[in-house]
Formats: sequence, C-alpha cells, structure tokens
Amino acid sequence: MTVKLLPVKKSDFQFLFDLLLERDPIANISHIKMPSFDEHEKFVLSKPYSKWYIAYFNNKKCGSVYLTKENEIAIHIKKGFPKIKIRKECYEILLKLNPKKRYLANCNPANSSLINFFKKKNFKLIQYTYELRSKSV
Repeated sequence: MTVKLLPVKKSDFQFLFDLLLERDPIANISHIKMPSFDEHEKFVLSKPYSKWYIAYFNNKKCGSVYLTKENEIAIHIKKGFPKIKIRKECYEILLKLNPKKRYLANCNPANSSLINFFKKKNFKLIQYTYELRSKSV
C-alpha cells in the first residue's frame, strides 16, 4: 500500500469540501451547520492549521490530515477507501514530518472507531468538554 501526504493547494479546495460534506455526523465535532463552499474556501485560505495535507492512496486523493497550532491531530478518509489502513499510515507519516513533544486528538464520544485508534496509539483521555449553546443570542 502506498500512502503519501502532500500540502493542501488551491486546486484541493473542492476535494476538501466534498470530503467535509460526506463526513458522518458522528465523526463531526467542529460543525453544527455545514458551511457553504465560499465559507469553506475562506476558512482554508485563512490557514487555520499549522500543517494541512491531502492524503493519497495509490496516487488517488483519499483524505485530509492536519495538525492544529495546538498539535491536535485530525485524519479524515474518504468513503470507499480502506480507512483503518490509510489512517494508520497517515498518522505515522504526520508524526514523522512533524515531530512534537505532545500531540492531542479530539474525538466525538460516539466515534468509537477513532477513539480506539488513538487508544491503540497510547493516547490517554485527559478531559471531557461540555458545551452550552444559547438560543437567545
């Protein structure tokens, strides 16, 4: 299996948007409402992450991998690809390209597949985060 990570380019914006649209709500912790393409494009152009890559599997775009400025890891693999194998390789490549003292991973509590992945990589649960959204503001 051949997995590689290449930095996000402007020509990847539509792929990233399509990947976002197909994401399972169980895996999503960052969006209450899906953005429009224009909103998405502005977000990508704002360079919100310290590193952001397109993952390729056998030279086909298969996902997105990023590292936030707080060293939080995110790996999203497109449907139809061998998610578990690609996720593992993306993780290993990301750490090799971006050595840090500490990494974090935010997971939706309902996403047992991702939680188990990070547990197998020796990540430890350090907090639960709760949110209250005001309906009046």
